[in-house]
Amino acid sequence: MTIYHFIGIKGTGMSSLAQILHDSGKKVQGSDVEKRFFTQEVLESKNIDVLPFSKENIQEGLTVIAGNAFSDDHEEIQEAHRLGLPFYRYHEFLGEWLQQYTSIAVTGAHGKTSTTGLLAHVLSENYPTSYLIGDGTGKGHENSQYFAFEACEYRRHFLAYHPDYAIMTNIDFDHPDYFSSVEDVFQAFQEMAKQVKKGIIACGDDEHLQHIQANVPVLYYGLADTNDFQAKNIQETSEGTEFDVFVRGTFYDRFLIPQYGNHHVLNALSVIAICHYENMSTEQIRKLATFKGVKRRFTEKEWNEQILVDDYAHHPIEITATIDTARKKYSNRPVVAIFQPHTYTRTKTFLNEFAESLKLADHVYLCDIFGSARENEGKLTIENLQELIPDSDILHLDDTEQLKEFNDGVLLFMGAGDIQKFQQAYEKLT
Repeated sequence: MTIYHFIGIKGTGMSSLAQILHDSGKKVQGSDVEKRFFTQEVLESKNIDVLPFSKENIQEGLTVIAGNAFSDDHEEIQEAHRLGLPFYRYHEFLGEWLQQYTSIAVTGAHGKTSTTGLLAHVLSENYPTSYLIGDGTGKGHENSQYFAFEACEYRRHFLAYHPDYAIMTNIDFDHPDYFSSVEDVFQAFQEMAKQVKKGIIACGDDEHLQHIQANVPVLYYGLADTNDFQAKNIQETSEGTEFDVFVRGTFYDRFLIPQYGNHHVLNALSVIAICHYENMSTEQIRKLATFKGVKRRFTEKEWNEQILVDDYAHHPIEITATIDTARKKYSNRPVVAIFQPHTYTRTKTFLNEFAESLKLADHVYLCDIFGSARENEGKLTIENLQELIPDSDILHLDDTEQLKEFNDGVLLFMGAGDIQKFQQAYEKLT
């Protein structure tokens, strides 16, 4: 029996896929840099070997799966080719693996991970289900009926997939190091839509998704009354958010989710739509109410008198949504944004939009830009963003103590780089 070797196994998608294969009875190992990542704990709990990078790791009898972050000149990839081993990129292998199941791809510029997590939760509560979530969580099941997975549009990798269903949350301009415009992004989603086999659940409140063409039925969900699935009478409670669902104008049922903010209502509505389409009962769908969330999406911790939140938000739309959630859940507390921009290209492209979204907080701290290995720094600095946000401050690792002054605040640590190190440094002080 082959051993599946993952090059870059600590990556969120790679870690998830490795867990799925392991849970499905396959022999799995992997390699990566020696720096510790949050994905490592679960790999170790499953006794999956994680080795330092070395071409000596590559031996006869392996099937090699390489993370997309690693170029063809990586020593392990070169050795795999030299030995003539079966070799896949992450998205290529996933595209083949999902064909065993009723597959549901979740894609969109924002909300993919949270929606995939919610969908996986509801399905798993009712059926044997495999899932791959972009927060590093993966689960396999030898008798899975469904396979729910996050499908990323970056570099058009999601075109390796031909899923039975697709949930499309939104289309927006992001990844400016690859996409040239929102029209370019739309074309990628349009290609993806043509590959779906049974049906698409798309957010009808998104103007771009309204124009998606497909060879299968497209059901629309959203807050507007033009949608097939509409959420109305949204009410925030101490337990979360309640809302009514109408299907083509007819009342369907009322649901509760333990999150706050209309973006979470939309995520839930997409899950309700796909479950309804698959003939699940309202009792089955109500498992929405027991969803605990995904990693790094408004992950909360009570710390003395403060609430510390770890969040992956790295785009202006996501920052706005995270601040909105904090406002709704903690309406009587000051909201403090601690933001680390991710990549110079994204920071430069959305400089003004970042400033406008961050201004929604009561106070803003900015951390140095987390650059990508694929780009040059250029002349852009964090001070360029600070100039656009009155009364904002630069935060360094050795001066996080100033965050103590917001003694009852909600501190939002936001970013896709290593923003967690600022939260960790702050926690060590108190």
